[in-house]
Amino acid sequence: MQKGLSSIFSLNRKIILGLLIGLSGVVISLLPFVSSLEENIDLGLLFKLRGPRQPPPNIVIVNIDKYTADRLHLSNHPEKWPRSFHATLIENLITLGARVIAFDVFFSEPTSPKDDNVFAKAIKNASNVILFGSLRKDKATLTGEQDTSLGDMYLEKLVSPLPLFERSALASAPFPLPKRPFKVSQYWTFKTSAGDMPTIPVVTFQLFALTEYDRFIQLFKKFDSAESDKLPQSRDEIIRSKSIVKVIKTLRDIFKHKPQIPEKMIEELEKSQSSTADAEKNRILKSLIKIYQDPDSRYLNYFGPSYTISTISFYEVLQFSNSNGNAESMYPRFHDKVVFVGSSGSLTVAQKDSFYTVFSEANGFDLCGVEIAATAFANLLEDMPIQPLRYYAYFTVVFLWGLALGIFCLRLPSLISAGSVAGISALYFIFALHQFKNTGAWYPLIIPLFFQAPLAFFSALVCRYIETHKERKNIRTAFKYYIPDEIVDQLTKNIEGLKTHGQVVYGTCLSTDAEQYTSLSEAMSPGELGVFMNKYYETIFEPIRKHGGMITNVVGDAAMAIWIEMRPEEKRRMHACFSALDIERGVCRFNQTSPFTQLPTRIGLHSGQVLLGNIGAVDHYEYRPVGDIVNTAARIEGLNKYLGTKTLASEEVITQLDNFLVREIGKFLLVGKSKPLVIYELLCRKEESDQKQRDLCLSYTDALDAFKRQSWYEALEKFYTIIKTYGQDGPSLYFVTLCKEYRGKDFGESWDGVVRMDKK
Repeated sequence: MQKGLSSIFSLNRKIILGLLIGLSGVVISLLPFVSSLEENIDLGLLFKLRGPRQPPPNIVIVNIDKYTADRLHLSNHPEKWPRSFHATLIENLITLGARVIAFDVFFSEPTSPKDDNVFAKAIKNASNVILFGSLRKDKATLTGEQDTSLGDMYLEKLVSPLPLFERSALASAPFPLPKRPFKVSQYWTFKTSAGDMPTIPVVTFQLFALTEYDRFIQLFKKFDSAESDKLPQSRDEIIRSKSIVKVIKTLRDIFKHKPQIPEKMIEELEKSQSSTADAEKNRILKSLIKIYQDPDSRYLNYFGPSYTISTISFYEVLQFSNSNGNAESMYPRFHDKVVFVGSSGSLTVAQKDSFYTVFSEANGFDLCGVEIAATAFANLLEDMPIQPLRYYAYFTVVFLWGLALGIFCLRLPSLISAGSVAGISALYFIFALHQFKNTGAWYPLIIPLFFQAPLAFFSALVCRYIETHKERKNIRTAFKYYIPDEIVDQLTKNIEGLKTHGQVVYGTCLSTDAEQYTSLSEAMSPGELGVFMNKYYETIFEPIRKHGGMITNVVGDAAMAIWIEMRPEEKRRMHACFSALDIERGVCRFNQTSPFTQLPTRIGLHSGQVLLGNIGAVDHYEYRPVGDIVNTAARIEGLNKYLGTKTLASEEVITQLDNFLVREIGKFLLVGKSKPLVIYELLCRKEESDQKQRDLCLSYTDALDAFKRQSWYEALEKFYTIIKTYGQDGPSLYFVTLCKEYRGKDFGESWDGVVRMDKK
């Protein structure tokens, strides 16, 4: 019976751990930064391991390169090239049988009227040219009732090429991409902020697929003849009216509002049994329909670095003619192909149109816009973009993977489970890579392999640790009164490692010292003194622990605590200041309960880098901070004696903290220090301050400013006014003495306003 209960309990623990690992993976996946992390790491790793792949043969890039500029003695700026060259290019491409010509060049400025007209005529005669259009952001102010402003919004507007060229071209479309430091992983199919404007890859693919437009319309009519009547009824009609962009927008709108139409169309295409040639046509139609179904952006399935897609120099195509013997070799390279014209590869002019991608080269050369546009088109053509798992599938994979890992790790011994987790993780990775290479499916890697797998393994170790080493809890309970918890952990695992442990961290150090301790120790017996000091330190330690500080040293009447962090942050410094104010208040109450044994306490605070570790030798070590901030905090604490204050802090502690009322006391060069510090008095929490305290701070700032300007008599008068108005203000009394000493002196340009202390 007992054995059965034990087995059930063990199984429950495994399931609970599995559920926790699965749920933690799902929760982490929901964090905003995770998707960006996966896009940068997952895709980069998968593309690198997959390597380059063969692009479809239907695409050619004509490269506007430096080679062409040099051979034709042209400018290094392609936009300044004579348009007659582009006209000749189009004519040669048409002769060679190009099916679609897409320019990734923005023809926005006129050049020679003759050249421009020649270029426009070539575009018009070709009847298959798509030109690049730019997007411009315009700010619009939204207004409500009674013309009240509701804020600004930005709308994107297509900036077309020159009207002469736009009228001649079949269409113009944008292709917006982010520049560095952003890695280009996706592209827009439709730019929603520009009114669902289709981009160059979509327009190019729609033009390429017009050969199947008649079949498309017939299929459309089968499921909704009324909606199909909104579209041109033939390919020739689209070409004549140059309405391809209008067709795309109309389809987009119809399929958005009636998603059942594209679903039925794809279903019908998948049912039809046909020859290999018809299967290819069906695939193109399905891909075309999916463009209107999918979200506004897609992930790019890159083929490789520059020149992976077939690329020919602009100059080479320009020099083609039927009489030079190149027709036989050039014709197959362009016949029935989609040609993208733009700057690409490592010989591009000044890399002006380059973008950071997974295939950016170590020498600084990136993929260019025309290559990315061609890649996007190729993904549409082969219907194989990178496809992340849908949300429900993603979370199911992450949850079930975590559940299996949790049960698996807790079931096997530690060493065996480590090897097994590594093995099944490798299998998962191989499966994910296979899917990525063959279908474009993107299975998550970061969460399952780099978060859940180690989390499951180490969680299982922790569970075993808790079960088999419960006695360590008693050790921790005993030792935590003397040394920090993390050092107790090291002692229980490796006593030798204690000597070498140490780390440089950023810390805020708090130093306290009690006045009148010497006379008190003379008046009390050791036993009485011990009991009394324990109560005193309880008053000091409670606020330190409450605010997350670590007590590192206690000697007689002095104590030191530290708040540590890996990098400078406001939170730790703020807690140190809260602790100081609570200590000040607690000591005040403590002294009220012991009217004959007073221990007024001074406090100093400073921040900076510190070595935190085990300091000592031979057989005695102490865990404490070592560094300049420790000594400086003690010096700042000692400065209270001369200024008649209770709590002082350096500028390094106070900076950017708005929770407290503080006043700058002055700039001091403390004993043994080479650099002066700006010292502040920490008065109280800002919400607890009264008007009198705030007025005192303002008056003191005014007096200190006169002191800094060497206006000794003005400063004296203002410090005296403070004393008369607010009583015996310690810092004012101190500076009155200094002003009297400096009266009649002019330190000139050497004056830096620093008060040099010659005593601790």
